[in-house]
Amino acid sequence: MQTASKKVINGWAMYDWANSVYNLVITSTIFPAYYEAVAKDRVDEAGTAYVQFLGREFVNTSLYNYTLATAFLIVAITSPILSSIADYKGNKKSFMNFFLIMGSVACCCLFFFTKGGPLSIGITCMIIACVGFWGSLVFYNSFLPEIAAPEDRDRVSAKGFAMGYIGSVILQIVCFLFVLKPGWFGMDEGFLPARISFLLVGVWWFGFGQFSLNRLPKSIPAGEQNQRNILTNGYKELGKVWRELMHMPVLKRFLFAFFFYNMGVQTVMLAATLYGKSELQLPTTNLIIAILIIQVIAIPGAYAISKLSSVIGNFKALMVCVVVWIGICIAGYYIPAKGIYEFYALATVVGFVMGGIQSLSRSTYSKLMPETKDTTSFFSFFDVTEKIAIVIGMFSFGYITELTGSQRSSVLALMVFFVAGLIGLFFALHKQKKLSQVSI
Repeated sequence: MQTASKKVINGWAMYDWANSVYNLVITSTIFPAYYEAVAKDRVDEAGTAYVQFLGREFVNTSLYNYTLATAFLIVAITSPILSSIADYKGNKKSFMNFFLIMGSVACCCLFFFTKGGPLSIGITCMIIACVGFWGSLVFYNSFLPEIAAPEDRDRVSAKGFAMGYIGSVILQIVCFLFVLKPGWFGMDEGFLPARISFLLVGVWWFGFGQFSLNRLPKSIPAGEQNQRNILTNGYKELGKVWRELMHMPVLKRFLFAFFFYNMGVQTVMLAATLYGKSELQLPTTNLIIAILIIQVIAIPGAYAISKLSSVIGNFKALMVCVVVWIGICIAGYYIPAKGIYEFYALATVVGFVMGGIQSLSRSTYSKLMPETKDTTSFFSFFDVTEKIAIVIGMFSFGYITELTGSQRSSVLALMVFFVAGLIGLFFALHKQKKLSQVSI
């Protein structure tokens, strides 16, 4: 196959530009800090904040982790059904648009989550926005093998992540000014600037998302949908993919490795801001600066690791990234409270490997999977693997925090996931060399 036109490639990458603002502003910077500030019913002598929700008292950061885990569980359960329908009917753009609208509207509705107001508003909108973001990505990712030839997928995948980092940083700076200099915009100090930031994220995501959708090609239907089994076809497709994987030992081992190391990567990214805010006691301003460092460094990092993979191979490049992530966990455990500069240094390292490992994982999977029209079903399997890993990671992080009273123990425990992933990559590489089936 030939790689699609520049217009299509840029349109595809533009969706990263559109939705990455959710990942930065809502998941990583302003919203976690806002949540930590408003979701407090009592604070104990050690400074740990607790909230009441559904008749139970939670550590507020653990409830945050459990909420995200619930959202990812919903995505993992529902995406097989939707992706199967999209593959058969060739209407993945419609499903991508549905989740885009759902997520962007939920971000706008976070404006109504206020201090002293119902906690349920924030929790519900968190879940819906998260489901919208990740639900749209399974359809977005499945376009990659349709628009890029195998030899171009590393480059195109890296372009998408780079566009996402650039776009999200632009809006983050605007929101950063709202929070730090509200007087410039005629606003008083308080929570209003943060709430307006949530509103802007929704508008940005929706607007640029529509721009992207208008440039993506119509998908080719893979077959006729059996309407009698509409609720089970997706899971049957996953079973079909699983059976194919049993005859693809390299891809099977890669997915095992991805399941574990991505569990660590996503948990670190999702929990980092609350870790810095509540455990390291860092001011919100410094946390936002650290996340901006991550985003800026991630752009050259994604391209550098893509280049590294072309020299030493995808598996070896991923193994280098995982080793660095193990070092990140150790360093994160030992960072002292209020260690701003240590946190900045760690953010720099995280940024460099964050984009690279995500981009390279996506392109590696797309090159290892067989030639098929059922691209969404294969990426749905990839997506479900990723989401179940995140559910386990986030629940583990929250539970260990409640059990030990410290998020440091949770950070150190993440090393187990990375080590398991490293072992899986080693065996995948060994099997690939032995079989000499795929050259990547």
